[in-house]
Amino acid sequence: MFSSSSSSKLTRYVFCFSVTVPKNFNSSFYFSSSTSTIDDSISLFNRLLHKNNPIPPAIEFGKILGSLLKAKQYQTALSLSQQMEFNGIKPDFITCNLLMNCFSQLGHIKFSFSVFAKILKKGYHPDAVTFTILIKGLCLKGEVHKALYFHDKVVAQGFQLDQVSYGTLINGLCRVGETKAAVQLLRRVDGKLVRPNVVMYSTIIDSMCKDKLVNDAFDLYCEMVSKRISPDVVTYSSLISGFCVVGKLKYAVDLFNRMISDNINPNVYTFSILIDGFCKEGKVREAKNVLAVMMKKNVKLDVVTYNSLMDGYCLVKQVNKAKSLFNVMAQRGVTPDVWSYSIMINGFCKIKMVDEAMKLFEEMHCKQIFPNVVTYNSLVDGLCKSGRTSCALELVDEMHDRGQPSNIITYNSILDAICKNNHVDKAIVLLTKIKEKGIQPDIFTYTVLINGLCKVGRLDDAQKVFEDLLVKGYSPNIYTYTSLINGFCNKGFFDEGLAMLSKMKDNGCIPNAITYEILIHSLFEKDENDKAEKLLREMIARGLL
Repeated sequence: MFSSSSSSKLTRYVFCFSVTVPKNFNSSFYFSSSTSTIDDSISLFNRLLHKNNPIPPAIEFGKILGSLLKAKQYQTALSLSQQMEFNGIKPDFITCNLLMNCFSQLGHIKFSFSVFAKILKKGYHPDAVTFTILIKGLCLKGEVHKALYFHDKVVAQGFQLDQVSYGTLINGLCRVGETKAAVQLLRRVDGKLVRPNVVMYSTIIDSMCKDKLVNDAFDLYCEMVSKRISPDVVTYSSLISGFCVVGKLKYAVDLFNRMISDNINPNVYTFSILIDGFCKEGKVREAKNVLAVMMKKNVKLDVVTYNSLMDGYCLVKQVNKAKSLFNVMAQRGVTPDVWSYSIMINGFCKIKMVDEAMKLFEEMHCKQIFPNVVTYNSLVDGLCKSGRTSCALELVDEMHDRGQPSNIITYNSILDAICKNNHVDKAIVLLTKIKEKGIQPDIFTYTVLINGLCKVGRLDDAQKVFEDLLVKGYSPNIYTYTSLINGFCNKGFFDEGLAMLSKMKDNGCIPNAITYEILIHSLFEKDENDKAEKLLREMIARGLL
């Protein structure tokens, strides 16, 4: 029990948030679903409302509002609570908490604080649940710093928060990318305000892994284990995902095995992460072994698992196996999504089976599955590489008509196709139009243009583009340099080619075998044998031969 002075100080603070809830706020019923459970709740509410002898207590209405809150029928709950007040039934403390929660979930945090002000005025004593609702409401609005300030005010007045409150604050900080601040809060509460729990640690570990700070995340995992806080499936799944993302599959597998030995059952998400990790490395056999464990444990495959496996098969050019899996997925009651189709379309395009990709694209339209920019880009690239540039351009028009914005990846495929057909001037015109649309070229765009100009012998123009990209702060890659070196060698400008090779190495860009072979072959043809042999020795020393 807290003193009245604490409540009055808090009331003055809350006043700045408070507004009067409009009497007509969402007065009409709104249902996001019309299930029988919701209908039953409303019917029961209406029966209670018209029961006069005696009038049911507010707690009975609160139970109904609570069930609607669990069903995420926030506006319906608010409308029913308004009917209660019209009929003279005043909300009790629990009902007030429920109303605050509804307003917070709908993003109306000022209305939540208005209800909170009423709680204080009525002499109710707010508890950790009350404060957590308000903190969560502020965090959902992205106002995490206000939530922290409110927390400080509450604690200063002698009120206590619980693990859920701090878990909510830590989650709010992580959601806005302030992982470091979340760690600081964890240190602040540890042993002083509350004992940290698995949720707090797991939230920060997950955030660190998403920021690719996997070693820091693992250190935090070791810390929680040393404090005898048992990791759960979320903790392990986050770490496994983190290690997969940074290419440390061995560590991911070790953690997976440790998870099993700790009798923590992996869920479909955990299995999908590991399968995806193996598939992205082209290790489809290992992915299938994980799948076998998954099926042995009776964990049902979801669309993400199927997508990961299909992607793995496509990566190693076993597209027919991916297509079989695509068909099996539908037969087993798992509906393919936009990513399922995008993976298959990309897979077929990579092996130049563009007609098969087009059939799947048309199937998407029939099934009302809307292609995204990845789907379109895969198909545009496939059409361009198969010499059907005009069809690719039609597809870009379709993207525009369907409100799906094209990006630089879309246009890079088209520019590459145009340049390969030696229509460099058309590519320059298209590049100007791309810039006018506000789409910024990337290093690949400039490399395509440089390569196209070099192929038609316009070395001066290629050099101007190269100098322009340097001025704009782009970092040339191995393909940019190699295109220019190839252009110089084709014109017989070997010294310029060798100078570009030196510049390439000076800028930290390591030449590959193709770069060396272009120069060596050209130098031998010109009887510059000493220079060619020197490069050949360098190539051998680098392990490229």
